[in-house]
Amino acid sequence: MRIGVNCRTILNPGFGEGAGVGYYTYYLVKNLIRLDQANEYFLYFDELITDEAIAEIVGEAPNVTVKRFAFHQYKKMLPFAYSHILVTAFLGQDNLDIFHAPSGIMPYTYRGKSVITIHDLAIYKHPEWFPEGRLSKAVSTKMLVPKSVDAATRIIAVSESTKKDLMELFSINPQKIVVIHEGVELPGGAGDEGYCKLHQPIKKKYDIATDYFFSLGTLEPRKNVAIVLDAIKQILEEKPGVLKGKEFLIAGVKGWKFQEIFDKIDEVNKVAQVKIGGEFVRYLGYIPHGDKFPLMACSMFFVFPSRYEGFGLPVLEAMKLGTPVITSNMSSIPEVTGEAALLINPDKVGEMKKALFKFLEDENLRDKYSAMAKERAESFSWEESARKTIEVYKSL
Repeated sequence: MRIGVNCRTILNPGFGEGAGVGYYTYYLVKNLIRLDQANEYFLYFDELITDEAIAEIVGEAPNVTVKRFAFHQYKKMLPFAYSHILVTAFLGQDNLDIFHAPSGIMPYTYRGKSVITIHDLAIYKHPEWFPEGRLSKAVSTKMLVPKSVDAATRIIAVSESTKKDLMELFSINPQKIVVIHEGVELPGGAGDEGYCKLHQPIKKKYDIATDYFFSLGTLEPRKNVAIVLDAIKQILEEKPGVLKGKEFLIAGVKGWKFQEIFDKIDEVNKVAQVKIGGEFVRYLGYIPHGDKFPLMACSMFFVFPSRYEGFGLPVLEAMKLGTPVITSNMSSIPEVTGEAALLINPDKVGEMKKALFKFLEDENLRDKYSAMAKERAESFSWEESARKTIEVYKSL
């Protein structure tokens, strides 16, 4: 078969900084072309990506043809034409048997057999979590995604939860949807015993001199770090001794309504000054991808109270490192964690406070969840994701 894959979402080969779909595409494509020599792959990149970056992904695979969209200059002048009409014409030159769109959006005018991957439908389930008024987002949610899920020959959902949402929101026949979980791969031996010790410079870089627990995610209502701050404030008022000599580190870009988070950080730190003699919460800002894993690995535990995830990759990454996890019992997350994490209702401060107490006070419990997390994470691999994706291609 001649299989085309849209690789334009791969922004920074090696880990796709800040781009979950880019990360998915990167690892899926690397494993597809490593495992499958029977089919011919056409990989479509933006013309701005470097030759070195493409070579890092493709290597010397003989059954891969690299194509570049050579009309980037039209993108600002004719964004719809660029993304849809011109792309369809470009794909038509290669006589594809199947076209795979990992970003979940098909070229509007494409009519061949196709596969799309759907990652996240939060904007449909909870539009109140997203800012209004962006024309591009309105076009995508009201026209392009519905048209894509309707036109696709097969849909890959990254979780059973996402499959359920697809069926409810778009009345999709369940036989059209295949659930294929994402994998996890960590750099430089991450997950091995002693990984934190190998990366002690990370503590110096971020001026970390104490034990800490860690949260990572865009500062926005959906990611819900506010509930952790509310729980910490209550702990400071009720039993401050369990927090003394520790700190809570938050990393991530500033998103919609981020100022509310900073207001809560200020409130918590004012109480901490009185109760334990110093600030307790620190915002690290955006951190490079390579710093994420050492910060996770060296933390006492990882907190991820998101209200909705299509899959929940940060949780799986922490588990792969053997870092105990407190996370939400909503959407796809329990599907990823099984019983290997402390699950809480992300809208109940009392449950978050109770979970924090458990991990703060009981090192043996943290060790237990660390072992369970590592074992559970072994169930997820990009190789298995790629094998199942190849089976989807074969079924067409």
